[in-house]
Amino acid sequence: MFGIGSTELIVILVVALIVLGPKKLPGIARSIGKALGEFRRAATDVKQTIEREVEQVEAREKAVAEEKTASTPPQEASEEVKPGAGQGKAGDE
Repeated sequence: MFGIGSTELIVILVVALIVLGPKKLPGIARSIGKALGEFRRAATDVKQTIEREVEQVEAREKAVAEEKTASTPPQEASEEVKPGAGQGKAGDE
């Protein structure tokens, strides 16, 4: 947890107890816990939103790529192959 060892954590808690007092410390600790929980929930929500957006963009790109390959007539594809095949034969002769 943040690179803090157990001895450092104990020192921090003792200093907080001395500075804040035993009456205020539980309330402040509760408030910090709630704030950290809300922060984690917000961070998780942002992460999920970004992941959803990335998946949507990838799906759109895939659909566009499939549409381009589907819209290419088979005749054009075969014509593109024929000149290359003819050149290969001419080079072999």
